[in-house]
Amino acid sequence: MGFHSAMRYGLTILACVAASGCSHTFRVKDFITTESLMEASKTEFRHGHFLHAQAGFQRVNFEVSATDSVGAVSRYLLAECDFGIGNYLEASRGFRRVADDYPDHPLAPDALLRAGDALTALWGRPELDPTYGEEALAAYRELAARYPEGRATERSRLKLSALSNRFAEKEYRAGIFYFRLKAYDSAIIYFRSVAAQWGETPAAPNALMMLVRTYQKLEYKEETQETCAHLRQYYANAKGLNQVCAPVPAAP
Repeated sequence: MGFHSAMRYGLTILACVAASGCSHTFRVKDFITTESLMEASKTEFRHGHFLHAQAGFQRVNFEVSATDSVGAVSRYLLAECDFGIGNYLEASRGFRRVADDYPDHPLAPDALLRAGDALTALWGRPELDPTYGEEALAAYRELAARYPEGRATERSRLKLSALSNRFAEKEYRAGIFYFRLKAYDSAIIYFRSVAAQWGETPAAPNALMMLVRTYQKLEYKEETQETCAHLRQYYANAKGLNQVCAPVPAAP
């Protein structure tokens, strides 16, 4: 557990102790059977008592066979508890284990979806290291490949779109940064990357228009014309297009 996750975990414990909702008695040792502990832990989870539920699910995991379908459910809910207390890295690992260890279980698609959600939460802002964002993209895409039909895959499409927008925005901002430094060659690389990899995002036409401005600074006339033609073909309604690219003369 990283420093920030540990801090969140500790604060959650303190808040839980102080809150009336966590003050009731829940002792794992009071439950004689795995079944009763499982049901009680689910109740704790539904009420948002993630620390209580976490302790219960952990014992269930120790007591049931790895091939038992109950184990898939308890491991999945244990990962949800980690997500609920903000321990996103451990949550992503827990969801991944469910998807890999129980590929035929009904929860497997949801586990991949939630693994992507946890990884997305770890990538806080677009300007930060995108490693977790890239892993989230991979999880959503794996979900679509392994389980092309289903509720989880349908839900992942919107999440994948939102994540793609963040990646495009990150590349676009980098291009703007180099453009302002007059490091035009580097700016060109980033603006082209947005158009090539994230062409369906709102940042794509903006990146292409900045690419035109960069070519104009360098007096690259042929490249300017080609990029303007591309803009008019695929992003004809882009705001500011006529200010960047000269309007095409009307046919006589």
